[in-house]
Order: sequence, then structure tokens, then C-alpha cells
Amino acid sequence: MDLNEKIDMIGRLYLGLEQIEDCAEFSALIPEVRTNFVYASKEATTPEDVLAVDGRISVVDRFPKAIGRIKFGASGYMAHLLLEIRKKDPEIRSIIDFSNNPEIAEFLMAYCKEKGWNFSVVDRSFEPENLKDTEGEAISWTVEEAIRGAGGKMPRIFYETSAVGKEPVSIFVGKDPLEVAEQICELARTYHSSGQKTR
Repeated sequence: MDLNEKIDMIGRLYLGLEQIEDCAEFSALIPEVRTNFVYASKEATTPEDVLAVDGRISVVDRFPKAIGRIKFGASGYMAHLLLEIRKKDPEIRSIIDFSNNPEIAEFLMAYCKEKGWNFSVVDRSFEPENLKDTEGEAISWTVEEAIRGAGGKMPRIFYETSAVGKEPVSIFVGKDPLEVAEQICELARTYHSSGQKTR
């Protein structure tokens, strides 16, 4: 990865993060494990090629707030998830995670239908027992299931049901962090205005 690509990536993720930090409505969608917002380089092969928010995004004074700075290699699970997604669709370079519960799930289904977006659910209860201890294999299975549930295409949004020791989260995917930030903030505002504001 050359210096120009690094500079461009840092600028784009920073501007995307600024949009999210200005979106109070997104606070209601930050899960207990907190949110991370990640961006892969064009030729990314390891988490070190993925830019992320060190310490994740939390809630401060009712607004989303990055706890640390953005840096390469700052994410584990989300970076691995993005790398797996890119094996199926290399155009996707940025993802963000957010809360899930039955109320949010119902909203997401209707929202994606209205937007004409692919959407799917990954039911962790079907995860093969032999994958539960191997994170890489489990992530690969998650991506395969998300695509299968969306009819063979990578969905714009998918969510995982809860599993032992794992909080259920939703994943929003996009080509660029500015696009992801803009669209996730629009989604959060729509969710807020629908009257479903509680965690």
C-alpha cells in the first residue's frame, strides 16, 4: 500500500467518522460491545491492511464518539469479517456494525425492502459445532450464510442472531466509508423517527 492510498484512506474514514459522531440518532444503535467502522485497502489481505477505530465507537453525552484514533490493524473481528466479505465481493471496502434485537430486526427488514436492498439473517444456532472455536472458519461460514440468505448476493445489511457469549449484531456493508456513514446515519434517523428509540 503506497503513501497516497494511506492518506486517502485515513481522510475518507476520518470524514465518515465525523458524520457518525454528528449523528445523535446513531447512539441508540451502538451495541454493548461498541461499534467499529473499518476500511480495507485495495489489496488488503490481513487486518494490518484494514483501517479501524482504535477502542471502537461509544456514546458520550448522547452522541457517538470514537474512543481512540483511527489506525491500521486496530480491529480484529471486524477486519477479518471485511476480508472474508471481500473474497466474495472485492468492491466492498468498508463495513460498520450496530445493534440488533427483535425490534431493530423488524425495522431493518422493512427498511431494506423499501430501499430495494438485499438483506439477510445469519442464524448462529445452525453454526457447525466444529467451527465455534475457530474464528476464521466461523467468519467464513457467517459470510457464506449471509450471501445464501440474500439469494446468492452480498446483502447490504445482514445480522447475526445471538449465540453463547456473543451479542447479536447487524452489519452494514458498502464500497466506501463516506457512503457507509451517510447511509447508516440516514437509517438511524429513520429508525429514531419511527418511534423506536430505545436500546
